[in-house]
Amino acid sequence: MTTVDDLTAEVLAGRHGPDPAEVLATSVFWVHHGTRLAGSEVTYRNQYVLARVGRAFGACAFAEGEADPAVCANYSGAPVARLLTEAPAPVRIAALDAYLGSVRPHETAERVVLRAGTPEERARARDAAVAGLLDVGPGAKVALIGVVNPLVAAIRERGAECLPCDLSLRTTQWGDPVTPDMRDVLGVADAVVATGMTIGNGTFDEILRSCRERDIPLVVYAQTASAVARHFLGAGVTALSAEPFPFSQFSADDTALFRYRT
Repeated sequence: MTTVDDLTAEVLAGRHGPDPAEVLATSVFWVHHGTRLAGSEVTYRNQYVLARVGRAFGACAFAEGEADPAVCANYSGAPVARLLTEAPAPVRIAALDAYLGSVRPHETAERVVLRAGTPEERARARDAAVAGLLDVGPGAKVALIGVVNPLVAAIRERGAECLPCDLSLRTTQWGDPVTPDMRDVLGVADAVVATGMTIGNGTFDEILRSCRERDIPLVVYAQTASAVARHFLGAGVTALSAEPFPFSQFSADDTALFRYRT
């Protein structure tokens, strides 16, 4: 298995659990929200499509126009196999994530509790937990693909140099330039931290391939497709912060993320 499409094919063939043609996605739903943390001039505008399979929720963040709210009515209650073969790409990823999460819950990993607090406190705690998966020395160059400002800060606090890359942002909170082309950073980084959104937008396979070829660490921080990313641990992904729905930004109470290391 080398790509997300390979994993999907394996699931459809029944190699990871029950026949997805016999498993229902009970609900498919849509979340659209904006966030601006205190002290920041950046408003994050995020859209997610989510699917529920049994006890698990799968999620995929997506860009404007990649799906529309009609998917909620079209695919709620449908077999997972139908979602995996005919739904728009974000729904396919959410369904794959939910199916894999239902077969194998995240509960067996290291559980990190994000304590109740303000959005800023919880964002800092979450991103410190992600940065804690980095095993790099002072001065190392860390490509951050999918920029959130608290994670930029957390990487720098570990003595590393952050190389930010994002399709939407052009500067960090501190004015650092952000490249939209991940090839600008993949070739020079000593380690890569990538968001699960790369699975949703189709760039994950290239990131995975580059890190394998260069034999450098790849840490994934995933709200999108956290159970999908887990299947690449030891096959290019060296560590994973998995944060299944409901995400930390949707609650002021204690929530958990799950950390994996190879």
